[in-house]
Amino acid sequence: MISGLLLAAGAGRRMGKPKALVDDWLVRSIGVLREGGCDDVLVVLGASAEEARALLPADQRVAVAEDWDEGMGASLRGGLEALGPDVQAAVVHLVDLPDVGADVVARVVSTSSTTGTDSSAGLARAAYHGVPGHPVLIGRDHWDGVIEAAVGDQGARGYLEAHDVRLVECGDLAGGADVDRR
Repeated sequence: MISGLLLAAGAGRRMGKPKALVDDWLVRSIGVLREGGCDDVLVVLGASAEEARALLPADQRVAVAEDWDEGMGASLRGGLEALGPDVQAAVVHLVDLPDVGADVVARVVSTSSTTGTDSSAGLARAAYHGVPGHPVLIGRDHWDGVIEAAVGDQGARGYLEAHDVRLVECGDLAGGADVDRR
């Protein structure tokens, strides 16, 4: 099972409000993960969690990162820890990537079946004209290391730089740039 892990916990200070509350980004991002091949989606909320939760369908799985203000690392740790034991890999996606569509997620997810390895051992991430970005597929075998390394606003960056990650070129599908300002 591959689960989408949507990180939407930040306050969005440069945006002027939490990005989970911007336009339709939250609901759209869940759809992108599902349509891209994720069997399930877990949304990690933090700032304005109750307001953001009200935008979601009642049956949407949600985890709240109480320590969200520490940075992206806190929501990544909380999300990975909240995924169930049947999940072999997580596709980590950010709510503030409105130009990234299901086609990008599908391309990254497809690496778990084309590498000839168990998806629980995989590490793959979208790249946009050679620049690494999101979404990132993290196999369960790597979760403990990612959780340990995920501090501050770096998320899994240090862990990924220290390991063999398959870059999946997606620059023909999207720009992959996060949106920080209106």
